[in-house]
Amino acid sequence: MIDLLNDVLASNGLVTAFAVVGALAWFSYLLSDKLSAGRLHGSAIAITLGLILAYAGGVYTGGDRGIADIEWLAGIGLMGGGMLRDFAIVATAFGVNLNELKRAGVRGAVAVVAGVVVSFVAGAVLAVLFGYDDAVSITTIGAGAATYIVGPVTGSALGADSDVIALSIAAGLVKSILVMTMTPLVAGKIGLDNPQSALVFGGLMGTTSGVAAGLAATDPKLVPYGAMTATFYTGVGCLLAPSVLFFIVRAIVA
Repeated sequence: MIDLLNDVLASNGLVTAFAVVGALAWFSYLLSDKLSAGRLHGSAIAITLGLILAYAGGVYTGGDRGIADIEWLAGIGLMGGGMLRDFAIVATAFGVNLNELKRAGVRGAVAVVAGVVVSFVAGAVLAVLFGYDDAVSITTIGAGAATYIVGPVTGSALGADSDVIALSIAAGLVKSILVMTMTPLVAGKIGLDNPQSALVFGGLMGTTSGVAAGLAATDPKLVPYGAMTATFYTGVGCLLAPSVLFFIVRAIVA
């Protein structure tokens, strides 16, 4: 019976993945409601639990794809891959009011560039403090502080060691979790209650998953605006980090 169930789940991997993730999301929102009265958003809890399960799956199987290395959960590797991620980001953009986007204009563009540079500098300084002194490692970890996507893209382009790339991903994940959990707590104090401020916030923070989850907990109507500039942030980071910012770091450390 168990073997038959395993075969059915494994042969319908993507359907199984949606069912498992749906159940995890339901449980996370239940915890959010019962333990924090909604102050800690369910999506933040779900992502945290997902990371824990990914680690547990990697330890259990000894593989390198987390919980997706378990046969009947292999569909999670496809569901969480780049194709569906990019589709979700593009779909989110359709919720944007173009008039609001135009009103953000220069402020949004400045926020994106400033957000990338500030995050990069913070990550680069931490890399130096932890003993890294070569331009490639410093740039890769600095890029990871921007987002966990910019980090590995930059590291791969510059030929960074795998452990340095792993550190850059870790830095980006920590930032994402902090943004998604802290946004609802500080939104009222920083005026994060309208589309224009959400556009600037997304540009400054940059982590699409963190910004989207944080804004969802604050006001779901703001999610498309923050996600829009956060997506631009990722693109700008992937352009600047392995080129202009790397040349600047190399000039300094040399």
